[in-house]
Amino acid sequence: MGQKINPLGFRLGTNQVYHSVWFAKPNKFSMSLQEDVRIRNYIKDYVNKDKRLSLDLEGIVHIGIKKRLSLIKVIIYLGFPNLLIEGQLQGLNRFQMHLKRNLIYENIQLNIFIKRIEKPYEQPLILAEYIALQLKNRVSFRKAIKKAIELTEQAGTKGIQVKIAGRIDGKEIARVEWIREGKVPLQTIDAKIDYCSHTIRTSSGILGIKIWIYK
Repeated sequence: MGQKINPLGFRLGTNQVYHSVWFAKPNKFSMSLQEDVRIRNYIKDYVNKDKRLSLDLEGIVHIGIKKRLSLIKVIIYLGFPNLLIEGQLQGLNRFQMHLKRNLIYENIQLNIFIKRIEKPYEQPLILAEYIALQLKNRVSFRKAIKKAIELTEQAGTKGIQVKIAGRIDGKEIARVEWIREGKVPLQTIDAKIDYCSHTIRTSSGILGIKIWIYK
C-alpha cells in the first residue's frame, strides 16, 4: 500500500492542506463536491481553448475554493502570472463572467483571485508541463529531465524523482524510465513532498509523467 497511496493525501493534516474549504450538510455534500470538480475542470478547459487567456494564465499550480452561504471565492495559484500586469484585467473579468454564467447559480456571488507562487520551479506540475513541452518538441527525454532537475535544484529543493512511462522516443515497446536526485523519503509523513501526475499526447502515443519533489 505504501507504493499506491497518493503522497498528498497521505500527508493531509501534517504538512498538506485541503484545496477546498467549506462546510455542507450531509445531503448537500456530494453536490458541493461535484461543483468544485466542475469549476476546476471548466477553468482548465477554458484556459486551453482561449489562447488569449492562456498566455496570461500560464502555469496553473492548483485552484483553491472557499465557500460561504452566498459567496464562492476561487483562488488560482500561478507560477508565472502575466495577468497581474497592469492593463490586462479585462481577460480576468471576461473569464469570471463566463464562469458565473455556465456554472454558478443565481444569488451567489463569485470572486476570482490570482496569487503568485514565489518559487515556481518547486512545483511538480510546472516541471511536468516543461518536460511535456520538451518531449513534444522531440527533445531527448533524458535531456528534458536533467534540465528540469537543474531548475529544481536552483530553487533549493532537497530531492526530486521523475518517472516517465509509455512509448518513449517513439519506440515500439513501452517502458518506464525514472531518475532520482537527492533524497525522496516517501514513507516519512513529516517530509514535505509535493507530487503530480501528468499525461501528454504525442505522435507516438500517450506518455505519463510522475514527479515527486522533496522540499
